[in-house]
Amino acid sequence: MDQDTDKNLEFTNKLKLFFIKQKIKIILIFFTFVLISIIFLAMKIFQERENISISEKFIKANIYLSSENKDKSKELYEEIIKSKNKFYSILALNTILEKGLENNEDVIINYFDTLKDLSIPSEQKDLLIFKKALYLIQISKTEEGEGLLRKLSNSDSYLKNISDQILEN
Repeated sequence: MDQDTDKNLEFTNKLKLFFIKQKIKIILIFFTFVLISIIFLAMKIFQERENISISEKFIKANIYLSSENKDKSKELYEEIIKSKNKFYSILALNTILEKGLENNEDVIINYFDTLKDLSIPSEQKDLLIFKKALYLIQISKTEEGEGLLRKLSNSDSYLKNISDQILEN
């Protein structure tokens, strides 16, 4: 029994000695962990605020559009596209196309090119490519549009069958 208490005392003394010798390293590791946690939380809060701001811009743009202030709504939609938000940028481009807010073909193609680099799921990328192909065909850039459709047709895209049907016609 006496031997067990000696071992326990020896172990606790070794443990205390270890912590005393490694105190600076332990404190640095602890503060590094806390600092990384704070930075991560701050980035998350910043991202949430940015998303809220972009969603508010999208709502404002829709209000301007419904009140026939197309210039102001187009300006807000362009800002949203340039923000490269995964959700609202694609919606903004769709609205610009559907409502005919932009007549300059090069600007619209530039919008598509801006959004193609988003880190979105492959299904959404394929849909974006498909919409660009249809737009190119619509503005008489048939070869480019068909090239994009062939790209979709040769991939494992869920739009493969539709692309094949359009290419056949």
